[in-house]
Order: sequence, then structure tokens, then C-alpha cells
Amino acid sequence: MPHDKTPDSAGGDLLRILLAILLPPLGVVLEVGLTKHFWINVILTLLGYIPGIVHAVYIIARR
Repeated sequence: MPHDKTPDSAGGDLLRILLAILLPPLGVVLEVGLTKHFWINVILTLLGYIPGIVHAVYIIARR
């Protein structure tokens, strides 16, 4: 079932994506909390900044 986003939630997503570009784990923790996705993002960010950003944007955009 598709989830329609309201204009307010789209603005929130934009803010999370901007935070994810600056500090990828912050964007993920705001989206999903301290779940496995947060820890995966921390590891990816430590291994390389760009993989952390890609993962964070993916997590934010898929919800």
C-alpha cells in the first residue's frame, strides 16, 4: 500500500537528507532510531564517508 507524503513530511525528509549529507548516522537515527540500520550506517561511514551518505539517503527516501 503506497504511503502518500504530506508537504510537511516531505520538508522533514529534506531536512533529514541534508543532515545525512553532513553527518550520515544523524540522518539515520532521526529516521529509524537506534536500530540495526543506524549501526550499519556507522560502520559504512567509518569505512568511507560516501557509502555512509548513500545508505543514509536510501534509508530516508524509502520510508
